[in-house]
Amino acid sequence: MLSEAAFAKVNLYLHVTGRRADGYHLLDSLAVFPEIGDVLAAESAPELSLVVEGRFAAPLAGSDNLVLRAARALDPTRGAALRLIKNLPVASGIGGGSADAAAALRLLSRLWQCDVPAGTAMALGADVAVCLASLPARMQGIGEVLLAAPRLPRFGMVLVNPGVAVATPAVFASRAGAFSSPAILPGSWADAAAMARDLAGLANDLEAPAVGLCPVITDVLAAIRGTAGCLLARMSGSGATCFGVYALAAQASAAATALARSGWWSWGGPCGDTPA
Repeated sequence: MLSEAAFAKVNLYLHVTGRRADGYHLLDSLAVFPEIGDVLAAESAPELSLVVEGRFAAPLAGSDNLVLRAARALDPTRGAALRLIKNLPVASGIGGGSADAAAALRLLSRLWQCDVPAGTAMALGADVAVCLASLPARMQGIGEVLLAAPRLPRFGMVLVNPGVAVATPAVFASRAGAFSSPAILPGSWADAAAMARDLAGLANDLEAPAVGLCPVITDVLAAIRGTAGCLLARMSGSGATCFGVYALAAQASAAATALARSGWWSWGGPCGDTPA
């Protein structure tokens, strides 16, 4: 049996820079992949099937999961027995479904010994392309433009979700005001403190509308900022998951423990360079 990790995608900043004639918003964002995610396994089978297990499996019961859509997009004639361990919250702003779809493409291309055709990832969703490599990248356009990220230091990251799903279309619909300019980023950051200082001058333009729909996000951000060693706290994607940046992975792990609340999900550990 083959397996693939489907790492969470975190937006260190997210600027909404415009809107296309077809209604899709244009973005500028720096995506990173902390070492936490779902796990997808596959083995040969005559038919295509999927079993979903794990803490966050229930919301996906009976749905046409993105994993199955990815499998059909890769080769609608092939079968495989797929098993997804769902460790990431659903509809939480950290690209769980997109990461699962990307993992399915990687995994089944190995199992079926075929290439992933160009455009397949984007056809499945705007975040699937960046999740396919699961490496730090600057995202622009609607997610189809992937540029090299600044060289990142190794740092700690905590993720906290308050147990409330937030619908991305509703967040975009609630956004008001002018569009933002793309960020100006350096070629590298020497350490987590320098990175956090630069990121503090940027924003997640979806944070305010998400807070309007899900006020508990404010509580999550305040709780993260109150943990020892926190250099930056911000919401990821369209929410409601928020993150904190720390100099050390051990600080992030301690913060995750301190942030444990009934109904909340939290994780802390390493981030920055290529996931192990």
